[in-house]
Amino acid sequence: MYMSNGAAIQIDSLRRTFRTGGTDIVAVDDVTLSVPSGSMVAVTGPSGSGKSTLLHLIGAIERPDAGKISVDDVVVTALRRGRLAHYRRSIGFVFQRYHLLPALTALDNVIAPVLPYKVDFAKADRAGELLAAVGLEGRENALPAELSGGQQQRVAIARALIGRPRLLLADEPTGNLDSRTGGEILNLLGELRQTYGMTVLVATHEQHVAARADRVLRLHDGVVVEDLDLNDGHPASDTLARVDQLRA
Repeated sequence: MYMSNGAAIQIDSLRRTFRTGGTDIVAVDDVTLSVPSGSMVAVTGPSGSGKSTLLHLIGAIERPDAGKISVDDVVVTALRRGRLAHYRRSIGFVFQRYHLLPALTALDNVIAPVLPYKVDFAKADRAGELLAAVGLEGRENALPAELSGGQQQRVAIARALIGRPRLLLADEPTGNLDSRTGGEILNLLGELRQTYGMTVLVATHEQHVAARADRVLRLHDGVVVEDLDLNDGHPASDTLARVDQLRA
């Protein structure tokens, strides 16, 4: 098992605009924030608030119009194409839709991101270890169609961890799951964060997801309108009430 301290993130004056139907839509508007190493941060807000775009910018899936993103000592916004591809491979991504390859087994889906690359670990061994870590030991040879939605998301999480990321970005990871299964996935993310020492950012509009984080950022029209520390000593009931307010 490997351990790390998680990645530290610094964002300065970040802006991303999309043009739709002749109109400019500002998805992320002058966002500046710091995320310490090892944090678990929930990025909340209604649909269209910019939370997914913010994660995509940090993960270099999209490029900003202005501003700077640094992850540890890497200035992501200054990377050219070849270095960007290398950076993307260093990040773990989990999405609302599992994006598993239907013809591949669970084990092969986990291996897929590192299959073309030389790595310093045995790929099948590590994939098996990760499937066991997400509670799927014995299901290595199952196809996605033979797994429940929650199990498919567990495979997707194992796949996100195959490259030993110090940063995990999860975009609405429980959006397609019922509340019980979604809770299990959230517990799993928290456990894996501790086990592997990652920094985790979760984009969500769900209160029970946000309440499990260390910190909640609320976005509205691309602007961070509130930044709440959930480790400030408030009772759990106060915390849940406060997160409910953030959703309003």
